[in-house]
Amino acid sequence: MLAPNLTSADFLSVLQALMPRGRVWPRDGDAVQTKTLAGCAPTFARLTARSNQLLVDGFPTSAYEVLPEWESSLGLPDPCAGAAPTVPQRQQQVVARFANSGGQSLGYFIDFAAALGYSVVIEQYTQARAGLLKAGDPVNGYDWNFAWKIKAPLNTVVRAVAGAMAAGDPLAAWGNNVLECEFNAVKPAHTIPIFAYA
Repeated sequence: MLAPNLTSADFLSVLQALMPRGRVWPRDGDAVQTKTLAGCAPTFARLTARSNQLLVDGFPTSAYEVLPEWESSLGLPDPCAGAAPTVPQRQQQVVARFANSGGQSLGYFIDFAAALGYSVVIEQYTQARAGLLKAGDPVNGYDWNFAWKIKAPLNTVVRAVAGAMAAGDPLAAWGNNVLECEFNAVKPAHTIPIFAYA
């Protein structure tokens, strides 16, 4: 829950309440002291609003103004993926990297893709072995032990969302560069991912 955004009038009232009592401390609307305090109050109101926004920006899922700092600390934007075209895609990439605890299971990679905003199915291969091979199965060599196929939609469309986009963001964005780049960064070094889009 956010702290309340106090108005200039609220701060003027508080500043006057903090002043001592007496004739030399007037609280009339046309008094010089009231006008001076009224000149300071908007600054306090603006700083309170900015502080409240910092609470929102402190989390990668809702970061907007400090999103570049989040990206910088996580090595983004990655040159292999280019700059993600929308703010929500950039936030997803930050969250995926930030929350990434590592792993090698199919479930891990499917969840990692979901954090990036992609729905994928992963298929593993293995070399052909006598007794396990059935009619019609491919006769894979030894290198196929290290290959795996990532099936994803040809175009994962990210549509503009009111309040989550920035000026200049496209109304819709698509592409799989971020998926490929992030998977290549976290895949086990000895494996060969094959990306298949349909």
